Amino acid sequence: MKHKDGKLIHDKNPRIVPLTVLLVVLCGFSFYLGKIYCPEKDRIVANDVAKAVPSSKAVVPVSMQVKSVSFPDCGVDYQDYTPCTDPKRWRKYGVHRLTFMERHCPPLFERKECLVPPPDGYKVPIKWPTSKNECWYRNVPYDWINKQKSNQHWLQKEGEKFHFPGGGTMFPNGVGAYVDLMQDLIPGMKDGTIRTAIDTGCGVASWGGDLLDRGILTVSLAPRDNHEAQVQFALERGIPAILGIISTQRLPFPSNSFDMAHCSRCLIPWTEFGGIYLLEVHRILRPGGFWVLSGPPVNYENRWRGWNTTIADQKSDYDKLQELLKSMCFKLFDKKDDIAVWQKSSDNSCYKKLDSPDVYPPKCDDGTEPDSAWYTPLRPCVVVPNQKRKLALPSLPKWPERLHTAPERVADVRGGSDGTFNHDDSKWKVRTKHYKKLLPAIGTDKIRNVMDMNTLYGGFAASVIDDPLWVMNVVSSYAENTLPVVYDRGLIGTYHDWCEAFSTYPRTYDLLHADSLFTLESHRCDMKFVLLEMDRILRPNGYAIIRESVYYTDAITTMAKGMKWSCRQEDNEYGVEKEKVLICQKKLWYSKQSSR
Repeated sequence: MKHKDGKLIHDKNPRIVPLTVLLVVLCGFSFYLGKIYCPEKDRIVANDVAKAVPSSKAVVPVSMQVKSVSFPDCGVDYQDYTPCTDPKRWRKYGVHRLTFMERHCPPLFERKECLVPPPDGYKVPIKWPTSKNECWYRNVPYDWINKQKSNQHWLQKEGEKFHFPGGGTMFPNGVGAYVDLMQDLIPGMKDGTIRTAIDTGCGVASWGGDLLDRGILTVSLAPRDNHEAQVQFALERGIPAILGIISTQRLPFPSNSFDMAHCSRCLIPWTEFGGIYLLEVHRILRPGGFWVLSGPPVNYENRWRGWNTTIADQKSDYDKLQELLKSMCFKLFDKKDDIAVWQKSSDNSCYKKLDSPDVYPPKCDDGTEPDSAWYTPLRPCVVVPNQKRKLALPSLPKWPERLHTAPERVADVRGGSDGTFNHDDSKWKVRTKHYKKLLPAIGTDKIRNVMDMNTLYGGFAASVIDDPLWVMNVVSSYAENTLPVVYDRGLIGTYHDWCEAFSTYPRTYDLLHADSLFTLESHRCDMKFVLLEMDRILRPNGYAIIRESVYYTDAITTMAKGMKWSCRQEDNEYGVEKEKVLICQKKLWYSKQSSR
């Protein structure tokens, strides 16, 4: 290379200088960027963490920190607040097929950051099993349903209590005799063949309550409508129930799961809209399962005069229903008086007729998963059961053997097998034994309604099966689809997204159990709103068991204190430092606006 004076300078590596300069420039630039994008507080935290680690052998876990907070009272107007089924927001949605009664959650900027108060005069709920027959009036202070349905013996107000005589529109003389007749028609209700059921349009859940004594676990389903708090009455009684309606979206349950479905004059127009509501019942009912209908148009020959119709119209409706059921591979199983029973075919050969292009309803294509059921639109087609799995009712072990038998559908779960199922089953026996030491109220009459907020296979529910309680198993709509396994073992549950409010009334659960919920969902859901929702659905004096990484436990405890909860931190059953168990209890308090 020539110098400016013309002398030659020999350079063995002419790239050294430019690369050196470039390296210096890049280092300087990266330091500049670091000053911009790495705030001082982050660097201080990092230094503090480094100081907190005395050696590479003893690592102290880092914990999330939040400021102390005190959540205000929402006010007495929100004592029965159901955020995603709020009647105050109904006018924003259409009336076609009662769409307005479906889930419509408020946007983030409308979400309440306050505590839902109990009604004026609220008392600690009556204990099970007495609660099955009576509850405090002030806990569910609704008069409309009492005045409108007292002649049908749904419930009766006497002094400070509601009493539940066990009547219904189609069984005004008592649910016991009604179910006795049903058992005569369906022998499988007596021998453990039938374990899970769904009651659409449940009233105050007397049918589901009666079945509990017969070893059948029922999900009682009803919307929030003019009947005022049907689901709240059910849960106050200690009977499983959830808010819901068959309208334009699938129910939040997997396909081929319920052993029996029931409608007692539930006013669902089964043959309208191409039979789309009945197609949804077909989807969630397992092969060999039973659909029971009482009320119009069953027994129309003797009942039509009381239905403000003509015998010709009722006969036409019954014929349409029968034809529609036949097209879906149902057959009339038995019929007596006001009850008719149809059975879903266990033989998939029946569905071959749906291959014809001229047949209605058609077979569903592969565009939508049969188990996709979270804000999934109803489809006017038949979901054909998977022939590769033993889903039919006769192929399952009878209750209670099926509880601890690995179902075939466990293999559909990523990483699932008989071995992982059995390991989970054993694990929860150990965990629950530890829980009962930490919270002796489990197994007593203090705890009846329980929710496992993010179950895998229903292991916790299975481990407390002999206790006087029931468990609603929740599987995240974003997690692995394990809910079919829960149903196959004879338990009940629902899909849900914990970034939203649950489909229930306030003060409906005695115990909430969350296993690593915040670890799994904190990247999507704001911890504050999840905890506020837990407070909404938990009864005063109720408990929460929160099994969580130590990263979150301090923050949860801080927020819980702002919700008037008391929490203590305990070791898990193995004393692992990275995970702790929070035992929390919600305080009974009243709104400042209360007249107390």
